[in-house]
Amino acid sequence: MNSEPLRSPLVDSLLARCNFPPPGTAADCAVSGGPDSMALLVLAVAHGLDVTAVHVDHSIRPGSARDAGLIAPVAARLGAKFVTRTVTVEPGPNLEARARQARFAALPPGSMTGHTADDQAETVLINLLRGAGTAGLSAMEPGTAHPLLALRREETHALCRELGITTVHDETNDDPAHQRNRVRAELLPLLASISQRDPVPILVRTADVMRDDGALLDELASQIDPTDAPALAAAPLPLARRAVRRWLADPYPPDQATVERVLEVARGRVPGCDIGGNRQIRRSKQRMTIVDLG
Repeated sequence: MNSEPLRSPLVDSLLARCNFPPPGTAADCAVSGGPDSMALLVLAVAHGLDVTAVHVDHSIRPGSARDAGLIAPVAARLGAKFVTRTVTVEPGPNLEARARQARFAALPPGSMTGHTADDQAETVLINLLRGAGTAGLSAMEPGTAHPLLALRREETHALCRELGITTVHDETNDDPAHQRNRVRAELLPLLASISQRDPVPILVRTADVMRDDGALLDELASQIDPTDAPALAAAPLPLARRAVRRWLADPYPPDQATVERVLEVARGRVPGCDIGGNRQIRRSKQRMTIVDLG
């Protein structure tokens, strides 16, 4: 492969829908070796970014160390730098979530990922099943961290085929033990069959609407002082909940049950409540304070 295929009609048509920063910008691309991340690498280079491909090996799959051997030559032929990092994820519950956390901890801040519109739709459904509100249903924020969100998975696969790029097949993506895999292989096809249409664009639009609504509600909630108990108690409930979530996010917001307990304190129905992490909320003289119990 040389630089010539980077200006193919398919590359140009996909680039027109990507959200990359200006050419010449230094960019770290998370590259697992799968078709989406390999397409990210190709398109980032074609856009003119100064690209470093960063591969994180979780050491979960047998032979995963070989994945870097597929990525390195592609990066070299494209003129991109290549870095590989190895992390250890112990077997046990929530393996998928812990592996994801380890991967993002190993990646440089601001790294780009190859998530597509199909990933966005899956995220909406997964968050819906978890009982998420507008923040969860907003899914991933479009922008330069997720420059391929307007592309479909079938398009990234087609790009790799056209350019003759050999990609990694991650067997864990076929394992029905992982919720996302079942959403991808079972739930989305079922929704398509029931609705007689492709559900992915609909779910992506839903995320966009939820994100816009959430931004407005966040702006309104920012005007509420969550340490002012009477003000918090008097605020419209959706805004009061958001004010509490923003206040207690460390870095993740508390769950709904915790938010409701805090609002009971603001209303004066109880003097205090636990909020996790060996901390409590207490009310005194109309003020709400966080108390660290050590």
